[in-house]
Amino acid sequence: MLVAVLTFAGSVLVALAVVTAVHRVVRRIGRRSALFAGLARHAHRPALAVAVLVAVQFSIGVVGRGDWRPVALHVVGIALIIAGAWLLAALLVVAEDATLARIRVDVSDNRHARRVHTQITLVRRVTVVVVGVLAFASVLMTFPGARAAGTSLLASAGVIGAIAALAAQSLLGNVFAGVQIAFSDALRLDDVVVVEDQWGRIEDITLTYVVVHLWDDRRLILPTAYFLKTPFENWTRTQSALLGTVELDVDWTVPVEDMRQELRKFLESDDLWDGRVCVLQVTGAVGALVRVRALVSATDAGRLWDLRCEVREHLVAWLRSHQPAALPQMRVRELPRAQAVARREASGSDNRVFGESEDGQERVQAFSGPDGRSANDGP
Repeated sequence: MLVAVLTFAGSVLVALAVVTAVHRVVRRIGRRSALFAGLARHAHRPALAVAVLVAVQFSIGVVGRGDWRPVALHVVGIALIIAGAWLLAALLVVAEDATLARIRVDVSDNRHARRVHTQITLVRRVTVVVVGVLAFASVLMTFPGARAAGTSLLASAGVIGAIAALAAQSLLGNVFAGVQIAFSDALRLDDVVVVEDQWGRIEDITLTYVVVHLWDDRRLILPTAYFLKTPFENWTRTQSALLGTVELDVDWTVPVEDMRQELRKFLESDDLWDGRVCVLQVTGAVGALVRVRALVSATDAGRLWDLRCEVREHLVAWLRSHQPAALPQMRVRELPRAQAVARREASGSDNRVFGESEDGQERVQAFSGPDGRSANDGP
């Protein structure tokens, strides 16, 4: 008994010492390498668990005696499968993080980088799920009863597959939609989109849902299948640079050319403008107002929003300071008193079909009844 305890303790201590020593070396190398830093951060605990379980399994195999030995080996084997899956998933995460670290997204034109980030992120989640499912299946196969049940289930796999597909239709649809989105390049992480009349950025894409970070820091969570069935706007589908409009309703007396020159002068002094587009046009002239539209450009959606607001504020201030007559106004024309009285008297004689005019009197006589009553007297 003492030998067994010493063997257990010695093997576990050796495993802990080896893993700790390797962890310190990897962490020291990780100061200069992102890959080893990820290994030290993610793989230490699962490696420790695997090493301890291997030591325990070895000790049981060497010194274990009695009826408890098969049960103990079975339990340790199950724990080892789970720990091995944990270690494998951690290694996959480390490899994917190292790949993502080489692809920069903090550049102006990061469309390709965001595409790769989206694909790698979804592949990571798929691989972790696959590893978890395989580990669960491996644990079940360690039980003879489950192995026999699995053999019998293979005979009716078609029926079970059909039932499972119907039961999980929505879930599987979202999973396949997530994979399709990742590799179709229709949607990427950090894309600027308009969905459900909301403007925001794609913050996260999972196998079942997409998180949209709205401009006011709210999160809109939609199923991945939504983006395959419902039209949406993607402002950064081909590039991050965008065009934006600023519309103002002004009076007909507005000096359009002066306003155009003022827009150009302001944009040339604004660092938000990318220098591509500066256009001012009259897009409407109906009723009492003229609609003027300024078209500007910026390198991304956030800068474009701020630029549009600054252009709108500057043009309003310029109109108020330099062209007050061009501000929206309502014109009311006052008629001379004599002309107004004459028009009122004329309208008073012409406001009735059966009235005091000559034509109205003839109509009264023509439509009078036998008892002398007029048609508009009523029955």
